[in-house]
Amino acid sequence: MKRDLSLEQLSITQEWDIIIIGGGATGLGSALDAASRGYKTLLVEQYDFAKGTSSRSTKLVHGGVRYLAQGNIKLVREALRERAFLLKNAAHLTSVQAFIVPVFSLWEKFYYAIGLKMYDLLSGKLTLGKTSLLSKNETSSKLPAINTKKLFGGILYYDGQFDDSRLCIDLAVTATRNGASLINYMKAVGFQKSKGKITGISLYDAIHDKTYQVRAKSFINATGVFTDSVLQMDDEEKEDIVSPSQGIHLVVDAHFFPGDHAMMIPKTDDGRVLFAVPWLGKVVIGTTDTPIDFAAIEPRPLEEEIEFLLSHINRYTTSAIKRSDVKTVFAGLRPLVKMKEGKSTALLSRDHTLVVSTSGLVTITGGKWTTYRKMAEDAVSNALFIAKLEKKECVTRDLPIGEIKLRESKLQEMMLRQAFLKEKIHPDYPYLYADVLFAIEYEMAQTLEDILARRTRLLFLDCAAAKEVAATVLAFMAKEMQKDPQWEKQELENFQILAEQYLLT
Repeated sequence: MKRDLSLEQLSITQEWDIIIIGGGATGLGSALDAASRGYKTLLVEQYDFAKGTSSRSTKLVHGGVRYLAQGNIKLVREALRERAFLLKNAAHLTSVQAFIVPVFSLWEKFYYAIGLKMYDLLSGKLTLGKTSLLSKNETSSKLPAINTKKLFGGILYYDGQFDDSRLCIDLAVTATRNGASLINYMKAVGFQKSKGKITGISLYDAIHDKTYQVRAKSFINATGVFTDSVLQMDDEEKEDIVSPSQGIHLVVDAHFFPGDHAMMIPKTDDGRVLFAVPWLGKVVIGTTDTPIDFAAIEPRPLEEEIEFLLSHINRYTTSAIKRSDVKTVFAGLRPLVKMKEGKSTALLSRDHTLVVSTSGLVTITGGKWTTYRKMAEDAVSNALFIAKLEKKECVTRDLPIGEIKLRESKLQEMMLRQAFLKEKIHPDYPYLYADVLFAIEYEMAQTLEDILARRTRLLFLDCAAAKEVAATVLAFMAKEMQKDPQWEKQELENFQILAEQYLLT
């Protein structure tokens, strides 16, 4: 996957079958879906792939236990089916995770056991493991950090876990392998129309400061929390349809929550679910649900959200987690579809919504990470229908994602050529300089942030460690990418400013 090759395709292609705006999970899934069906596909992303919501999840591939409590059986059943497809198609980035719901009364044990047994039933043959009841001693044994005061027992169930932004990159690589052209740092800035229908789009390349005029037969808006800005680029009279909701996560060292089991608290003070989930050697704690008026590309955790998570997790653990213990805090925005006034965002459905504008623009929004593939299938199928393109069936249910063997062989080749590439970028984490070079050469990484936040996950695991290695990693990048000292200086400054938002002081 090389940016220059995609730019070359952009220049020589007279008309695309489908252009997709947005390089998060749904957009990349749509690019893979369209390309694997055989359509001439272009995806553009104004920042980096997975820069927004798609890199900031709770890292779960799940049906959504809380949606079951809301009575949304359809969403849960669909998500459980999609969970199975994702675990199969991206086994190198996903895993089965055991969860425990601690309970503090016989009634709670009875109530949550029924719900989780129903979760099992809805999974059917795609179940990941049998739900079982645990005694107080069994619960405390599997959750060594649990506060046993008033603990009655627990319920064990199973769900999926994954590395979100790495999966996005592998979706991009797989889409490219299937013939799609993908370009990051390429912003959609305007549509061209004929007789009220969109026929073309203006694109701005932020890397080379160049504008392109591109034609296509169909267009998909898969921009998540920025859905409304693209809708209004098409029609300035369009009302907003997305109600952004912010969720934050705290990342702490594993000794605060030892063991292999995750914990799920089914109801917090604001009606959400609280998770503590082992992830890449750390523990992710989240999340919150805060209505936001403005969708920012780099949302900032609010003080009340931080205090909310710390106070809630400390109700259930023996060792209190302090602000100084938090390695990283990150915030993401959910693209919830607007409903009736006064309804809490914690209660808004995560069903996806598809809108077809009179101009022919197909918009897909809402939904959740787990259902990205079905969202992509629906978006592409509708775009084909609107554009009257020849119908070809979706093939992504059984399509492997990523090229893990090819990646490993390329990394080995690099390290044989340069022994230095075997060195870690930080002694406490597994990422190598070979990973950095691979990201530059084959994964379209353009900035230091791309490397430390999304190609590796260092910024999301340990902000201080990411800041510590920023200058040396950047110097290596500048040399490999043939960048001048001014670029290097600006990149370091940009990253240090960004990293401050991920660090609690």
